[in-house]
Amino acid sequence: MNYFDNSNIKLDILKKKAYNLRWAEVADGTIPLTAADMDYPCAPAIKQALLAYVEEGYFSYTPKLGLPAFNQAFSNYVKETKGEEIKAEQVLAVDSAARAMFIVAKAFLKPGDEMIVFDPCDFLFRESCLAAGATPISYAAKLDTENRKMDLSRLEECISERTKMIGLCNPHNPYGLVYTKEELEAIMRLCEKHDLLIMNDEIWSDILYPDAQFNSIYCLGEERCKRVLSVFGFSKSFGLAGLRIGCVYANDDEKFQKLVDASDVLSTAGGATSLSQIAAIAAMEETQEWRAAFLKHITRNRDYAVAFINEHIPGLHAYRPQATFLLYVDIQELHVTGAEFVEFLKEEVQLAIVPGGHQYFGDESEGHVRICLATSMEILSEGLNRLKKGVEMLIERRTQHA
Repeated sequence: MNYFDNSNIKLDILKKKAYNLRWAEVADGTIPLTAADMDYPCAPAIKQALLAYVEEGYFSYTPKLGLPAFNQAFSNYVKETKGEEIKAEQVLAVDSAARAMFIVAKAFLKPGDEMIVFDPCDFLFRESCLAAGATPISYAAKLDTENRKMDLSRLEECISERTKMIGLCNPHNPYGLVYTKEELEAIMRLCEKHDLLIMNDEIWSDILYPDAQFNSIYCLGEERCKRVLSVFGFSKSFGLAGLRIGCVYANDDEKFQKLVDASDVLSTAGGATSLSQIAAIAAMEETQEWRAAFLKHITRNRDYAVAFINEHIPGLHAYRPQATFLLYVDIQELHVTGAEFVEFLKEEVQLAIVPGGHQYFGDESEGHVRICLATSMEILSEGLNRLKKGVEMLIERRTQHA
């Protein structure tokens, strides 16, 4: 079965339901290659699991730490897919990976503390740190585009006596980079030297291209990883953003209890819904064929988009991602800000993409944009043609006014 044919995308439904910069929030005729969310419906197995649960008609309270079946399914899943040894009782179901990040920060940071946040990186590292009253310290994480590595040589310069935590986004958003074992080892050694915790975000670890291998920080050893506080979510790999389901986990029992205490699940104010956990269980246990087909589809989209931008659009350079369904594109030769460029595209060619800059990824991402690839080849191709037309219009207007 072809799950990822263009005919499977229902634009009439997306225009009613797809928010967060996507179809329901853009003008008619505009193509949104924006938020990290797929245009396709979820796997049939997930839909069937939800329908079966709803048919029974009971929506009772769930256990505070999550459904036992969810916790065990997650423990099995990360062992099978990433080699991580996490016990079911060390997993806490929460309402999204974003919530998990805020729980980690709340549990282990306080006013006066500092957290090192890579720049560029997902804005939720910074925001979760700020919500805890701590101070995010930006590390300009330069990318070696030829060797596909991140420059960590100056990372220790950011550490002070107030530093308590380092944020690790692996795979990296927006670079699409998978950390090598050597890079993870270097980060771990710094954390051991200065007694720092690691907020470890692995939400993109399922979206890997055939030419990449995911290296989990847990490959460095169980004992060393007792300083690691990990988050995961099901919105990217399985298209479940609206169900708000993720988890936070740690292999140190004392630290895990602090996460539980900070999560508000003991008072029943926090936690994940039964339906969202049922969907996640099905996602982990019954979608192997669907996930393989999605990775094959997204690989084709990546290869097409990188080649098209680098060969046919002047002034733009697309980094070839190893993971994620996101494309990070350098627009510095156009001599416009990301926000200016994005607004120009929206007005002139009806294309919406995400600008670099402080709001989403940090100051180091200025001069770049991010494009979501999780759509059909037909929609992606049309979007990239509009991108090309927009760049050509921008260059032509600048020439006319020179």
